[in-house]
Amino acid sequence: MNNEVITVQSVDRALRILEILKDERDGLGVTELSTHLEVSKSTVHRLLMSLLKKNFVKKDKNSGKYILGLKLIELGQIVSENIDIRKLAYPYLVQLVEILDETVHLASRDNNKIVYIDKIESSSSIQMYSKIGKRVPLHCTGIGKAILAFLPEEEVLHALEQIQLTRYTDNTIVKKEELLKHLKSIEKKGYSIDNEEHEKGIRCVAAPIFNYNKEVIAGISVTSLSVKLKGEKLVESTNEVVRIANEISKEYGYPG
Repeated sequence: MNNEVITVQSVDRALRILEILKDERDGLGVTELSTHLEVSKSTVHRLLMSLLKKNFVKKDKNSGKYILGLKLIELGQIVSENIDIRKLAYPYLVQLVEILDETVHLASRDNNKIVYIDKIESSSSIQMYSKIGKRVPLHCTGIGKAILAFLPEEEVLHALEQIQLTRYTDNTIVKKEELLKHLKSIEKKGYSIDNEEHEKGIRCVAAPIFNYNKEVIAGISVTSLSVKLKGEKLVESTNEVVRIANEISKEYGYPG
């Protein structure tokens, strides 16, 4: 076996160790890893020493087992920061429009507002008022509520202290306790619906997008006239929005 083959094999085995350890919160010892990889303990130990030196793995002082190291968090953060969410999500937005023929939005949170960062119109002659770069409220929009619902509780409470729960329509939720209860329901379901809460006659369904660290970073929505987005069409739209949001999250390394 030449040196090049040996090097490739070592790299492959080292990567396998990282893949195995990601599912083992309490870590594994040399013997257990040797069994998983079907190689000698001496080979596993040599690979672990290399990974340990570069902080890809960490050895627990009490158990003697190996767990993933901080270097992976550092690299994951760099990868996440380098991903252009608009570019990554675009083909999925196109797919969503092709399936539903309704207007689709991609948006992220900017302090206590939501900012549309991409939008694809349906083929309908009726166009939505929204536009890329427009800032809209958190508390009464589909994406706003979808993002709020999956933030840490203390962050949600802080946000609600900062924003004014303005009433835009008769359906807008303007009481803090009622909104918190509503957000809990969204978290349980995995999606939100703006039922004419921001604009009368407009309904939308939205779902959150997560990163590898299980943090909500954005959301997507399907928006249409309330008379169109109801019944079976609303159910279909909800299913597709959740599916597409999950696909985008997977691209960000979200484990699900």
